[in-house]
Amino acid sequence: MKTPAEILAKTENGLPKPSWTSRTPTGNAQAQVSQQQSEQPQQQPISNETKVLVNMIFARFMAIYGHKFKSCFETQNELSLAKREWALSLRGFGEPELVIAIDRCKETLAWMPSVSEFLAILREVKGDDGLPAARNAYIEACMHADRPSKHNWSHPAVYQAGKATGWFRLRSEDESQVVGDFNYHYQVMCRRARDGENLDQQVPVALEDKSDNTLVDFIQRWGEEQELEPQVAAKLLYYLTKPKGSTTRARFQQIAQQDADQLGIQLPQDYQ
Repeated sequence: MKTPAEILAKTENGLPKPSWTSRTPTGNAQAQVSQQQSEQPQQQPISNETKVLVNMIFARFMAIYGHKFKSCFETQNELSLAKREWALSLRGFGEPELVIAIDRCKETLAWMPSVSEFLAILREVKGDDGLPAARNAYIEACMHADRPSKHNWSHPAVYQAGKATGWFRLRSEDESQVVGDFNYHYQVMCRRARDGENLDQQVPVALEDKSDNTLVDFIQRWGEEQELEPQVAAKLLYYLTKPKGSTTRARFQQIAQQDADQLGIQLPQDYQ
């Protein structure tokens, strides 16, 4: 039996010696670690869209909570780690539901929420209808567009959105051509489901979007054109999230332009 002195013995880095903390002989430790790593599932990459959305979320939280937001992160590294964790947790959520959740935080929370608190608010915003995230709904619709009547759908709203979009389009067209229409139909169906309305009614035709995608897409493209980091672009163009012509938007734009002047950049008046 080992003595207390042997059990408490530590290496130079302050950690317990592996001879008593591991059931595997020291010689096989590396092989065991390698085997464990190979058995772990590969982590899915974070899309650029999700990264831009998280930067937008943090930019709004900084504007909403001010010094309280800054006090949550002592270093830039802590902020970067937090953003990555948020991005991993928010994959599959779309811009509309995230905006609603942020507004709910502004109305109800005095401090920036944790990831778990924000996810709870997202679930509350989405309701208890079992509605999948927009991205997951789109993937499900595409995977079962060949035989939609034979699939056990996660929610009737997904089926109705796929039907309104067109099963043939979901089978044959590229994502860039069809995902926008699907998301529109799915948002309509989600609203109907939350309001207890009939999902079988025909969805009104959406007006053509002349703005060339959403504000998030614009900020991402603009930032790339200016060779800026995504978080810098999101911070500079935060004023575009405010109502056009409002004093709030003008004030944020003036402050942002002062920062942009130091970079030799002229900010856009609008994104549409």
